[in-house]
Amino acid sequence: MTDTPSLDDYILQHISPEPPLLHQLYRATQLHLLYPRMASGHLQGRLLKMLVQMVRPRRILELGTYSGYSALAMAEGMPPDCHIDTIEVNDEQEDFTRPWLQRSPWGERIHLHIGDALDVVPRLSGPFDFVFIDADKRRYADYFELVLPLVSPGGYILADNTLWDGHVVDPEAEHDAQTRGILAFNDRVARDPRVETVILPLRDGLTILRRRDEPSSPAV
Repeated sequence: MTDTPSLDDYILQHISPEPPLLHQLYRATQLHLLYPRMASGHLQGRLLKMLVQMVRPRRILELGTYSGYSALAMAEGMPPDCHIDTIEVNDEQEDFTRPWLQRSPWGERIHLHIGDALDVVPRLSGPFDFVFIDADKRRYADYFELVLPLVSPGGYILADNTLWDGHVVDPEAEHDAQTRGILAFNDRVARDPRVETVILPLRDGLTILRRRDEPSSPAV
Protein backbone atom coordinates (compact mmCIF):
# COMPACT_ATOMS: atom_id res chain seq x y z
CA MET A 1 0.00 0.00 0.00
CA THR A 2 2.74 2.46 0.99
CA ASP A 3 6.52 2.39 1.24
CA THR A 4 6.27 2.24 5.03
CA PRO A 5 5.10 -1.08 6.53
CA SER A 6 4.32 0.56 9.87
CA LEU A 7 2.02 3.02 8.11
CA ASP A 8 0.32 0.14 6.30
CA ASP A 9 -0.31 -1.54 9.64
CA TYR A 10 -1.67 1.69 11.08
CA ILE A 11 -4.11 2.08 8.19
CA LEU A 12 -5.42 -1.47 8.52
CA GLN A 13 -5.87 -1.01 12.27
CA HIS A 14 -7.96 2.12 11.73
CA ILE A 15 -10.41 1.03 9.04
CA SER A 16 -13.41 -1.26 9.27
CA PRO A 17 -12.45 -4.92 9.70
CA GLU A 18 -12.91 -7.59 7.09
CA PRO A 19 -15.96 -9.76 7.66
CA PRO A 20 -15.10 -13.35 8.64
CA LEU A 21 -15.89 -14.80 5.20
CA LEU A 22 -13.50 -12.44 3.41
CA HIS A 23 -10.82 -12.93 6.05
CA GLN A 24 -11.07 -16.70 5.55
CA LEU A 25 -11.02 -16.32 1.77
CA TYR A 26 -7.94 -14.10 1.86
CA ARG A 27 -6.17 -16.63 4.06
CA ALA A 28 -7.12 -19.50 1.73
CA THR A 29 -5.94 -17.47 -1.27
CA GLN A 30 -2.54 -16.97 0.37
CA LEU A 31 -2.23 -20.67 1.16
CA HIS A 32 -3.55 -22.33 -1.96
CA LEU A 33 -3.22 -20.09 -5.03
CA LEU A 34 -0.36 -18.85 -7.13
CA TYR A 35 0.17 -15.07 -7.16
CA PRO A 36 -1.98 -14.37 -4.06
CA ARG A 37 -1.06 -10.69 -4.30
CA MET A 38 -3.67 -10.51 -7.06
CA ALA A 39 -6.43 -10.63 -4.43
CA SER A 40 -7.77 -7.18 -3.55
CA GLY A 41 -7.25 -7.50 0.19
CA HIS A 42 -8.51 -5.66 3.24
CA LEU A 43 -8.06 -1.99 2.32
CA GLN A 44 -9.18 -2.21 -1.29
CA GLY A 45 -12.04 -4.50 -0.31
CA ARG A 46 -13.40 -1.96 2.17
CA LEU A 47 -13.09 0.76 -0.48
CA LEU A 48 -14.94 -1.32 -3.09
CA LYS A 49 -17.74 -2.01 -0.64
CA MET A 50 -18.08 1.66 0.25
CA LEU A 51 -18.02 2.82 -3.37
CA VAL A 52 -20.77 0.36 -4.26
CA GLN A 53 -22.80 1.62 -1.30
CA MET A 54 -22.34 5.18 -2.57
CA VAL A 55 -23.18 4.44 -6.21
CA ARG A 56 -26.05 2.01 -5.40
CA PRO A 57 -25.80 0.17 -8.74
CA ARG A 58 -28.39 -2.24 -10.04
CA ARG A 59 -25.83 -4.21 -12.05
CA ILE A 60 -22.10 -4.69 -11.55
CA LEU A 61 -19.62 -6.12 -14.05
CA GLU A 62 -16.21 -7.44 -13.01
CA LEU A 63 -13.42 -8.45 -15.39
CA GLY A 64 -11.02 -10.72 -13.52
CA THR A 65 -12.58 -12.73 -10.68
CA TYR A 66 -9.47 -14.55 -9.44
CA SER A 67 -10.34 -15.93 -5.97
CA GLY A 68 -13.56 -13.93 -5.67
CA TYR A 69 -12.42 -11.50 -2.97
CA SER A 70 -13.29 -8.32 -4.86
CA ALA A 71 -16.62 -9.72 -6.05
CA LEU A 72 -17.62 -10.52 -2.48
CA ALA A 73 -16.42 -7.15 -1.21
CA MET A 74 -18.60 -5.40 -3.81
CA ALA A 75 -21.49 -7.74 -3.02
CA GLU A 76 -21.42 -6.57 0.60
CA GLY A 77 -22.34 -3.08 -0.54
CA MET A 78 -25.00 -4.06 -3.08
CA PRO A 79 -28.57 -2.83 -2.74
CA PRO A 80 -31.13 -5.66 -2.60
CA ASP A 81 -31.95 -5.55 -6.32
CA CYS A 82 -28.34 -5.61 -7.56
CA HIS A 83 -26.56 -8.46 -9.36
CA ILE A 84 -22.90 -9.04 -10.29
CA ASP A 85 -21.57 -10.62 -13.47
CA THR A 86 -17.93 -11.57 -12.91
CA ILE A 87 -15.64 -13.04 -15.59
CA GLU A 88 -12.58 -15.24 -15.04
CA VAL A 89 -10.44 -16.39 -17.98
CA ASN A 90 -8.64 -19.18 -16.10
CA ASP A 91 -10.91 -22.24 -16.07
CA GLU A 92 -8.63 -23.92 -13.52
CA GLN A 93 -9.61 -21.19 -11.07
CA GLU A 94 -13.29 -22.17 -11.08
CA ASP A 95 -13.05 -25.09 -8.64
CA PHE A 96 -11.55 -22.82 -6.00
CA THR A 97 -13.59 -19.67 -6.60
CA ARG A 98 -17.14 -20.82 -7.31
CA PRO A 99 -17.72 -22.46 -3.89
CA TRP A 100 -16.65 -19.27 -2.11
CA LEU A 101 -19.12 -17.23 -4.14
CA GLN A 102 -21.93 -19.75 -3.70
CA ARG A 103 -21.51 -20.09 0.06
CA SER A 104 -21.75 -16.33 0.55
CA PRO A 105 -25.02 -14.57 1.45
CA TRP A 106 -25.08 -13.17 -2.10
CA GLY A 107 -24.43 -16.41 -3.98
CA GLU A 108 -27.66 -16.26 -5.99
CA ARG A 109 -26.87 -12.73 -7.16
CA ILE A 110 -23.29 -13.35 -8.30
CA HIS A 111 -22.97 -14.91 -11.75
CA LEU A 112 -19.52 -16.37 -12.52
CA HIS A 113 -18.64 -16.62 -16.22
CA ILE A 114 -15.57 -18.62 -17.29
CA GLY A 115 -13.96 -17.35 -20.48
CA ASP A 116 -12.15 -14.47 -22.14
CA ALA A 117 -13.82 -11.17 -21.27
CA LEU A 118 -13.50 -10.08 -24.90
CA ASP A 119 -15.77 -13.01 -25.80
CA VAL A 120 -18.08 -13.00 -22.78
CA VAL A 121 -18.91 -9.29 -22.46
CA PRO A 122 -20.56 -9.01 -25.92
CA ARG A 123 -22.97 -11.74 -24.81
CA LEU A 124 -24.07 -9.75 -21.76
CA SER A 125 -26.80 -7.17 -21.95
CA GLY A 126 -26.26 -3.81 -20.27
CA PRO A 127 -26.50 -1.39 -18.82
CA PHE A 128 -24.04 -1.73 -15.95
CA ASP A 129 -23.73 1.00 -13.34
CA PHE A 130 -20.40 -0.13 -11.89
CA VAL A 131 -17.54 -1.96 -13.65
CA PHE A 132 -14.33 -3.24 -12.04
CA ILE A 133 -11.46 -4.15 -14.37
CA ASP A 134 -8.69 -6.30 -12.91
CA ALA A 135 -7.77 -8.64 -15.75
CA ASP A 136 -5.04 -8.93 -18.42
CA LYS A 137 -3.12 -5.66 -18.22
CA ARG A 138 -2.14 -5.94 -21.90
CA ARG A 139 -5.80 -5.56 -22.91
CA TYR A 140 -6.94 -2.75 -20.61
CA ALA A 141 -7.54 -0.30 -23.45
CA ASP A 142 -9.55 -2.97 -25.28
CA TYR A 143 -11.60 -3.68 -22.16
CA PHE A 144 -12.32 0.01 -21.74
CA GLU A 145 -13.67 0.36 -25.27
CA LEU A 146 -15.62 -2.87 -24.85
CA VAL A 147 -17.41 -1.98 -21.63
CA LEU A 148 -17.93 1.77 -21.97
CA PRO A 149 -20.98 1.46 -24.29
CA LEU A 150 -22.55 -0.84 -21.67
CA VAL A 151 -22.05 1.61 -18.79
CA SER A 152 -25.00 3.74 -17.76
CA PRO A 153 -24.55 7.50 -18.21
CA GLY A 154 -23.19 8.64 -14.87
CA GLY A 155 -21.94 5.12 -14.15
CA TYR A 156 -18.45 4.17 -13.02
CA ILE A 157 -15.52 2.10 -14.25
CA LEU A 158 -12.71 1.19 -11.85
CA ALA A 159 -9.42 -0.16 -13.17
CA ASP A 160 -6.87 -1.73 -10.84
CA ASN A 161 -3.06 -1.72 -11.05
CA THR A 162 -2.84 1.42 -13.16
CA LEU A 163 0.45 2.56 -11.62
CA TRP A 164 1.86 -0.97 -11.98
CA ASP A 165 4.32 -0.80 -9.09
CA GLY A 166 5.69 2.45 -10.46
CA HIS A 167 6.65 0.94 -13.82
CA VAL A 168 4.55 3.56 -15.60
CA VAL A 169 7.31 6.12 -14.89
CA ASP A 170 10.23 3.77 -15.47
CA PRO A 171 11.51 4.08 -19.07
CA GLU A 172 13.32 0.76 -18.76
CA ALA A 173 10.03 -1.03 -18.04
CA GLU A 174 8.34 0.02 -21.26
CA HIS A 175 9.57 -3.07 -23.10
CA ASP A 176 7.25 -5.18 -20.91
CA ALA A 177 3.93 -5.94 -22.62
CA GLN A 178 1.88 -5.47 -19.45
CA THR A 179 3.47 -2.11 -18.73
CA ARG A 180 2.79 -1.01 -22.30
CA GLY A 181 -0.83 -2.09 -21.89
CA ILE A 182 -1.25 -0.03 -18.73
CA LEU A 183 0.46 2.98 -20.34
CA ALA A 184 -1.84 2.76 -23.37
CA PHE A 185 -4.89 2.58 -21.14
CA ASN A 186 -3.80 5.50 -18.96
CA ASP A 187 -3.10 7.64 -22.02
CA ARG A 188 -6.42 6.67 -23.63
CA VAL A 189 -8.68 7.50 -20.70
CA ALA A 190 -6.78 10.69 -19.78
CA ARG A 191 -7.74 12.28 -23.09
CA ASP A 192 -11.14 10.66 -23.61
CA PRO A 193 -13.93 13.26 -23.33
CA ARG A 194 -16.51 10.55 -22.61
CA VAL A 195 -15.20 10.02 -19.08
CA GLU A 196 -13.92 11.90 -16.05
CA THR A 197 -10.73 10.34 -14.66
CA VAL A 198 -9.03 10.15 -11.27
CA ILE A 199 -6.07 7.94 -10.29
CA LEU A 200 -5.72 6.98 -6.63
CA PRO A 201 -2.26 5.86 -5.44
CA LEU A 202 -3.85 2.92 -3.62
CA ARG A 203 -1.74 -0.27 -3.67
CA ASP A 204 -0.29 0.01 -7.19
CA GLY A 205 -2.88 2.36 -8.60
CA LEU A 206 -6.68 2.46 -8.85
CA THR A 207 -8.27 4.54 -11.61
CA ILE A 208 -11.86 5.71 -11.20
CA LEU A 209 -13.71 6.73 -14.35
CA ARG A 210 -17.15 8.29 -14.49
CA ARG A 211 -19.02 8.11 -17.76
CA ARG A 212 -20.33 11.55 -18.54
CA ASP A 213 -24.09 11.95 -18.61
CA GLU A 214 -23.92 12.98 -22.26
CA PRO A 215 -20.78 11.28 -23.60
CA SER A 216 -18.85 13.08 -26.32
CA SER A 217 -17.12 11.40 -29.22
CA PRO A 218 -13.87 9.62 -28.31
CA ALA A 219 -10.65 11.53 -28.75
CA VAL A 220 -8.66 10.77 -31.91
